[in-house]
Amino acid sequence: MTIIAIIPARGGSKGVPRKNVRPLAGKPLIAHSIEDAQESTLIDQVYVSTDDQEIATVSTQYGAKIIDRPAKLANDTASSESALIHAIETLEKQKIKPDLVVFLQCTSPIRTGADIDQAIAKLKAQEADSLLSVSPSHRFLWEEVDGVAKSLNYDYRQRPRRQDMNPQYVENGSIYVFKPWVLKEHQNRLGGKISLYVMGEMAALEIDSVNDFQMIEFLTENRE
Repeated sequence: MTIIAIIPARGGSKGVPRKNVRPLAGKPLIAHSIEDAQESTLIDQVYVSTDDQEIATVSTQYGAKIIDRPAKLANDTASSESALIHAIETLEKQKIKPDLVVFLQCTSPIRTGADIDQAIAKLKAQEADSLLSVSPSHRFLWEEVDGVAKSLNYDYRQRPRRQDMNPQYVENGSIYVFKPWVLKEHQNRLGGKISLYVMGEMAALEIDSVNDFQMIEFLTENRE
């Protein structure tokens, strides 16, 4: 079975300029995801899909292969799915046809190679077609539509104890695993039979601001 990792990393970033090559705990942000994929014992090759020369240079230095992404697939409105589809089509033209794709997001770096291996193993064990990593959630959720508030995951009139609620999870954006046909057929990273890989609550932290960088840097440096 051939398993590859694809890490999309475009050059443009509004919230944190040059985010993907900004240092985090002594190395560029993208290097953390590349090294996590390399630490996996199941991934055969790591690819970075990018439109940016600096990101490509840094990624190559850390051992990834580069897929040149067209500018039209790297603007503010382009989806991750469009980058993934382009990456897989590019590889197929090179006669590289993976059985599984591991999609890693640079902005969710709290993971390990062991997490990736366990996620792949879970997908295989459950004979699933796709998988996403999640973190436990113990929050009471509400929404407000047209000025009307509504509780979503509990009945506020019969407030339960949190420990009595069914397990609930938040998508943490760290690891996705899927069979290529899922992406092609559904134009989505998820489809078919979907499994969950549960990680710790800290894995739900994402980098969207400079403050996020500082907080995750502290956690990364003190993770041991």
